[in-house]
Amino acid sequence: MRNYNRVFVIVLDSLGIGAMPDSGKFGDVGVDTFGHIAKRMGTLEIPHLKSLGMLNLHPTENMEAEACPKGYYMRLGEASNGKDTMTGHWEMMGIKTESPFRTFTDTGFPPELIAELEKRCGKRIIGNKSASGTEILEELAEEEIRTGAMIVYTSADSVLQICGNEETFGLEHLYRCCEIAREITMKDEWRVGRVIARPYVGKKKGEFKRTSNRHDYALKPSGPTALNALKDAGMDVIGVGKINDIFCGEGITESYHSDSSVHGMEQTIDICKKEFHGLCFVNLVDFDALWGHRRDPEGYAKEIEKFDKNLGVLLEELREDDLLILTADHGNDPTYTGTDHTREYVPFLAYAKGLKGGALAPKDTFAVIGATIADNFEIDMPEGTIGTSILDKLV
Repeated sequence: MRNYNRVFVIVLDSLGIGAMPDSGKFGDVGVDTFGHIAKRMGTLEIPHLKSLGMLNLHPTENMEAEACPKGYYMRLGEASNGKDTMTGHWEMMGIKTESPFRTFTDTGFPPELIAELEKRCGKRIIGNKSASGTEILEELAEEEIRTGAMIVYTSADSVLQICGNEETFGLEHLYRCCEIAREITMKDEWRVGRVIARPYVGKKKGEFKRTSNRHDYALKPSGPTALNALKDAGMDVIGVGKINDIFCGEGITESYHSDSSVHGMEQTIDICKKEFHGLCFVNLVDFDALWGHRRDPEGYAKEIEKFDKNLGVLLEELREDDLLILTADHGNDPTYTGTDHTREYVPFLAYAKGLKGGALAPKDTFAVIGATIADNFEIDMPEGTIGTSILDKLV
């Protein structure tokens, strides 16, 4: 069995590969994020993903699979009860979530929650409904700027989001209000997965634009994960993008904020050039935030192609004792109805120099990822976690 000095796990946020058997229970019938994007576009320029076996894992009509893929590939199902970012990432690192987080999509947040938030923030709240982040700015940002009110909204996810104009509301004040909201929504009846600060700039309709100063206030994982085990054993655990927010800093030794998915890959490439021993865990959110939720298959396709170019650079930088794992945390089919995530299988692509490559048997949990990483570093997974290592299959 081969061991690696460094492991890179890159999450292509929402790049699902087809409906799971229970997808109908989540309102998702016939969903297939990658497959439907490929069908809509006809073809995708993804030579590096192809070389690792992506098209062998998920065949498409107009693109040929790789004759001799240099990566191992398999399909992962989600064991947890959910289809959101936190549930997916936590499961990768060993946590099975049984009770899904609360959503307020249909009704908005309860009057009692809104009243308490207004009182403690000193702001009148406007919005309080499920909406697209860009659309609600067009609708309410001028009123927020004019009156000093505060835009609060949700989505199909378990989130409470607060908008604030960086000039008139102020970043620090926005972050303070989000911290208050996080404290309030710790109550079981109001328990949301994340509170998100959504800063923006602009003065009038047509000019409003969200900035990269977004900040997520997530719940701490419900127990220790593979990340905690790695950190406790003295390993480097580097988070890129939303990883630090998703895990509330638990088990993270170093964190990098990304302005975009392209920037996140550039950061990963730079990290690859440095010395470290342990895990580099990367979330690339633009697939989900910019294209999946907005139901834009063309934009999603272009994002995949941008990723593939930087993947080629990263593959060149990888060392002999590096392992690369590509995966996703859920689906978000941009051709499906609504704006919600979709309950889907996700890809698992593993590459290291010298691997034979080929198909692996599908697994019913994302937790094989964390278990494999822990096994690689000869570390025990925390008690209560799930997942079985496949390190011995990567030969």
